[in-house]
Amino acid sequence: MPQLRVALAQIDACVGDLEGNAGAVVAWAGRAAAAGAHLALFPEMVLTGYPVEDLALRSSFVEASRRRLGALAAELAAAGHGELPVVVGYLDRAEVDTRPHLLGGRPRGLPQNRAAVLHGGRVVAAYAKHHLPNYGVFDEARIFVPGDELVVVRVRGVDVAIAICEDLWQEGGPVSLTREAGAGLLAVLNGSPYERDKDDVRLELVTRRAAQAQATLAYVNLVGGQDELVFDGDSLVVAPGGELLARGPQFREDLLVVDLDLPAAAAEPAAHPHVRRVTVSTEPVAGYEPVAAPHHEPLPAVADVYAALVTGLRDYVRKNGFRSVVLGLSGGIDSALVAALAVDALGPGGVHGVSLPSGYSSEHSKDDAAELARRTGLHYRVVPIAPMVESYLANVALTGVAEENLQARVRGTTLMGLSNQEGHLTLATSNKSELAVGYSTLYGDSVGGFAPLKDVPKTLVWELARWRNADAASRGEVPPIPESSITKPPSAELRPGQTDQDSLPDYAVLDDILDDYVEGDRGRAELLAQGFDAGVVDAVTTLVDRAEWKRRQFAPGTKISLKAFGRDRRLPITSRWREPAAPEALAPPTLPEDAGIGAEQTGTGGAR
Repeated sequence: MPQLRVALAQIDACVGDLEGNAGAVVAWAGRAAAAGAHLALFPEMVLTGYPVEDLALRSSFVEASRRRLGALAAELAAAGHGELPVVVGYLDRAEVDTRPHLLGGRPRGLPQNRAAVLHGGRVVAAYAKHHLPNYGVFDEARIFVPGDELVVVRVRGVDVAIAICEDLWQEGGPVSLTREAGAGLLAVLNGSPYERDKDDVRLELVTRRAAQAQATLAYVNLVGGQDELVFDGDSLVVAPGGELLARGPQFREDLLVVDLDLPAAAAEPAAHPHVRRVTVSTEPVAGYEPVAAPHHEPLPAVADVYAALVTGLRDYVRKNGFRSVVLGLSGGIDSALVAALAVDALGPGGVHGVSLPSGYSSEHSKDDAAELARRTGLHYRVVPIAPMVESYLANVALTGVAEENLQARVRGTTLMGLSNQEGHLTLATSNKSELAVGYSTLYGDSVGGFAPLKDVPKTLVWELARWRNADAASRGEVPPIPESSITKPPSAELRPGQTDQDSLPDYAVLDDILDDYVEGDRGRAELLAQGFDAGVVDAVTTLVDRAEWKRRQFAPGTKISLKAFGRDRRLPITSRWREPAAPEALAPPTLPEDAGIGAEQTGTGGAR
């Protein structure tokens, strides 16, 4: 069997940075060449960054991608890598609509998500993605037109088929064509975002598709953060029989080099109406001694979530031109975890923590905030807000919930003022559970340019904090989060003796309901069938439905779940739909009088 050394470059790309991304391709192609690779694979749309969203509809951006691709081919040759076939993802357009029979409008300019084969200073082949995802965070059916043929490139006497991401997730299509074309290797370029437990799903999928294609499958994935998405790498190579031949690391750039024994291409392959063949080289590689391919183990549960959150925060800050962040430190678990994430992402010198005590702030909360600052080494200052609140109340009479929320808004204004003055990015500290039920003060603890815990339920916040401390202790380091921040009852401290459970169910119960209602889209009857109390279900689901207006105004944050607020879950703000009550339903839930649209919920606010 012919041998082929394949290099999978899982690298970090930034949307719109054509020059930077192209430079990275040249550099990593150089590493592949130095490693003796005969074929180098790069991720989906690596030249433009991914996802480009509606930039695909700008003809100027499409043309810039096309021009940069041609220049990249020439640059690879000029760098001495012209004989190495390099497969890269990029943005192009179709000359004609290949599937005019499909329903729906076609995007202006017919943009396409493509992969190109670069060799000898030229673009020798291009493949357009067939299956365009239109669910969750993906909106490709609206901005791209699909391709309808498989490209098979002959490299050193081996036929290599090319596909892009979603082409692998759908039955038939390019996978079936790969088998019909008799290709020995299926190279799949991916921009597959991280979600919890997705690594197992991917491996099972790649294994199944390799068997269906009857070909070795090389799966190369992006790494790094892009807005709310995080790409975790985890590139894979699987044999047709299911053997895992190589696996890349998660959350860092890497060149995965693997030696493959592949079937020789047929001398005269049968013609196929949907298969286009291109020959790069026919001479087989001279026999050589293969090297052992790396098999990186996926990160354990919780550790992978922490790594995803650090990666998402680091790249959001870096790619948007910031050098530092500022956040409120209350001594509570949420702000403590955000601070630990920020220090891990940016280093202590890039993190500014501000204690903003009010007249209701406890001494232990103030002490915990100072202790966290001491443990992590971040910049720390104290700005008491009581005089500012008193001055406001002396001019505008507020009581009850309005007075409580004023404290949070003074904190938010102070943090945004420091951000404006000193050039920091403000981090919001609210978690997914609070965001779900509206348990955050608009223009108060919700202010900020990025929310690291936006997709992290409260129960997982505690898990992450305990894991981070245990991980530090296992390495002989000081745990960053004070133990009392983890163990004390959560509270916004906006009135004497307040705790979150004054107005919310226990977080373990709340998160179970939210998981089913938000991520599982289960209705009232299904929730009751699982044993949840009817009164609690009615109260929680009503709070979730009424808080949609708040979530629309919330900062972006790293997605780690199947269904994150914003990109994945899109519901109308104005809606009179309520889950129908079962005959045994209890009376309507008791809610704060001002929990509707435009008002704030009792007990909210503070930099938790």
